[in-house]
Amino acid sequence: MTFSQQELKEQVAKAAVDYILPLLTPGSVVGVGTGSTADLFIDQLAKHKDAFRAAVASSERSAQRLVNHGIAVLDLNEVQTMPVYVDGADEINALLQMIKGGGGALTREKIVASVAERFVCIADESKVVAELGAFKLPIEVLPMALQSVSRQVAKLGGQAQLRQGFTTDNGNPILDVAGFSVADARSLECQINDIPGVVCCGFFAKSPATVALIATQEGVKTLTV
Repeated sequence: MTFSQQELKEQVAKAAVDYILPLLTPGSVVGVGTGSTADLFIDQLAKHKDAFRAAVASSERSAQRLVNHGIAVLDLNEVQTMPVYVDGADEINALLQMIKGGGGALTREKIVASVAERFVCIADESKVVAELGAFKLPIEVLPMALQSVSRQVAKLGGQAQLRQGFTTDNGNPILDVAGFSVADARSLECQINDIPGVVCCGFFAKSPATVALIATQEGVKTLTV
């Protein structure tokens, strides 16, 4: 029997809940990411909503899904620490560095993750890569800086394209950048984030995942560095 990608996502969402439950207390706050796999995680998490106090969401989409399940959602400013943040990835390598932002929530995802004690990445095996960069790198940009950032990105070897008809929950556009050769994602993340007008880029290399749960045809595998 071969599992579909949807079935793999469902399996890893359930595995993520099983993984984090021992980390939670009735007073815990859970950080929750954004995307199709995160949606499934929220659905599984809701079955155990008495095991923790509340959640912090990285997008309006996830916040609404949590509320619909009867889970309290806090503003991050109300939270000092969280035991865990759970989110998907568009790509992840052996160092647990990721490209994220296909859904456009990269800035809030990075902020919420920074408050958590550990980042649990959940993905299916199609997202595991030897080298980051095949997936276009999302960059959230202030509107007035679209052209200037595009020119600076070109100097680094990337070709930026505006994501049409989209603005982030922060009200900003996203540039999707192709063409990067990413031997050192950490260095490139720093270079891009230093460009004036960049709010945040989709490399999660300076602060990679703590652990990755990867759904495969042979079951869910746990990756650490």
